Amino acid sequence: MATVPKASEYTAKDIEILEGLEPVRKRPGMYIGSTDIRGLHHLVYEVVDNSIDEAMAGVCDRITVAIHADGSLSVDDNGRGIPVEPHPKSPSTSTLEIVMTTLHAGGKFGGDGYKQGSSGLHGVGVSAVNALSSYCKVEVRRNNKLYMQEYHHGMPVAPVKVVGSATGTGTKTTFLPDLTIMETGDFQFETLAQRFREMAYLNRELTIKIVDERPDREQEAAFYFDGGLRSFVRHLNKNRNVIMARPAYVERRVDKTLIEVALQYNDHYSETIFSFANGINTVDGGSHVTGFRAALTRTLNEYGRKVNILKEADSNLSGDDVREGLTAAISVKLPEAQFEGQTKGKLNNAEVRTQVEMAVTEMLQQYLEETPGEAKRIIEKCLNASRARDAARRARELVRRKDPLDSTLPGKLADCSERSPQRAELYLVEGDSAGGSAKQGRDRHFQAILPLRGKILNVERARLDRMLASEEIKNIITALGTGVGDTFAPEKLRYGRLILMTDADVDGSHIRTLLLTFFFRYMERVITNGHLYIAQPPLYRIQVGKQRHYVYSEQERDEFLARLGGTKNPSVSRYKGLGEMDPEELWETTMNPATRTLLQVTIEDAIKADETFSMLMGDEVMPRKRFIEAHAHTVKNLDV
Repeated sequence: MATVPKASEYTAKDIEILEGLEPVRKRPGMYIGSTDIRGLHHLVYEVVDNSIDEAMAGVCDRITVAIHADGSLSVDDNGRGIPVEPHPKSPSTSTLEIVMTTLHAGGKFGGDGYKQGSSGLHGVGVSAVNALSSYCKVEVRRNNKLYMQEYHHGMPVAPVKVVGSATGTGTKTTFLPDLTIMETGDFQFETLAQRFREMAYLNRELTIKIVDERPDREQEAAFYFDGGLRSFVRHLNKNRNVIMARPAYVERRVDKTLIEVALQYNDHYSETIFSFANGINTVDGGSHVTGFRAALTRTLNEYGRKVNILKEADSNLSGDDVREGLTAAISVKLPEAQFEGQTKGKLNNAEVRTQVEMAVTEMLQQYLEETPGEAKRIIEKCLNASRARDAARRARELVRRKDPLDSTLPGKLADCSERSPQRAELYLVEGDSAGGSAKQGRDRHFQAILPLRGKILNVERARLDRMLASEEIKNIITALGTGVGDTFAPEKLRYGRLILMTDADVDGSHIRTLLLTFFFRYMERVITNGHLYIAQPPLYRIQVGKQRHYVYSEQERDEFLARLGGTKNPSVSRYKGLGEMDPEELWETTMNPATRTLLQVTIEDAIKADETFSMLMGDEVMPRKRFIEAHAHTVKNLDV
């Protein structure tokens, strides 16, 4: 019998028991997603969410977030204040200390503290923040006294103590991220401000203020919206031509669920619907979105028939028809929210569908009756969408999902031999010249090339039928194999990586933006599932003797030349486009997995992305002009 090597023995002493907050410090990704900038901001959101829960309970109307000069951040609210008295199950320990140092300790597990609903369900939020901070301090105003406790690496320094008197109630939490765990401690003011703006829209008459006290970065912003979701929808439509003078709106409590919905049509062709449950952005929808869509489709069909805009010969409007050009926001707040998955992306409470459907039906019926002129414009827009949908269905047959071996793939596509999507990648290349070089320089085993001629259609200003008439877009859809619109099937994607490769000039940037607009509007899952990338071709080639060096910015060029110290006589060439590179250069600099640089496209904030694409690619000129003027000084690689 073979002897088991000592190193491979597995005994009781190998079982490690993590106590207290150690699991958070050991595996932070399980609690905050990541340790990068997203995880850093998640720490802020966890603390702010507690204050938002106080606002949802009707006991808080002010939250102040401050980024301090020493790198710490504080969140101060005027809620009820975390209880400080001893906890019944641990008479020797303050409730505040238990909340800050114990996982799954909170007021959201069925007690009376948060009957109106809460965004936190697991009780790990603020304790996880404490665990991932090198220093944390909580100050509580209750009983006319100011209580305080400090923590180092999640452990209390001393018991909770009274440090002074206080007026009113509330909680102030200050924390300094632990940079032995977190990759960065550099809070981004704009990212936080955007999130707090959304929170203010969702919590009418709540003021959220953010202040940056860091030297040379001082700024502040405050958000307050007494219009709630009405203000939110107006904000989303600010760069679009609306066909309703004001958003249709309802706020109603059905049983224990508080429902708030606002909608407004515009003359664009894509739909913009954002949904929330207890303040959480439910990116995958759920029962509240299903109820909203059912009410919208049925009510508009019934009204169209009633006023004879929809004739007997007309078929009923579909869900796609009635949502074209729609901007809507849906928010529900309920005591026991049930989400699908750890990310809370989809609401599963079955009863909410009926509740939302009933509230939206009554609101929309009243709105249509009171504004017959706008109602007619809405129904006619939906009818036009229905007719275009029929044309799109015929066009879509031409770009139906293809079998990977189907000979009707685009003729311009140079496919790869790899059949596993996980190992295959497709380059969308600007121009036939660069496409030719890419085809010669690629690794044919796993790299496919699809050249694009000129600038593709701006889908922000085009219906689906017109989009599908575009040869370049048809080629992209056919090559990917996913279909588009209501036939989009992300599991059919033929390539694990889609790489946009365009010139480093104004035209290249425009083409890249047009492609990003197409993917965001019609194949968002390609982005959210992590498949979309941007290639980074070099900007300069520097020849020193027989050696070639490639640099990707003016700064890199200047630094490289400075290192040469004037002792050599380098030749510096600027690439005007990908077509100037021979196949070997293109492979070496931009396509070789060992040496290339790829930027992955992500959507950190879908609301901000929607607003930006609408502004950059929509019909309104002035918002775009203001954006360019405001950001011109930060633009890189701009040819004049």
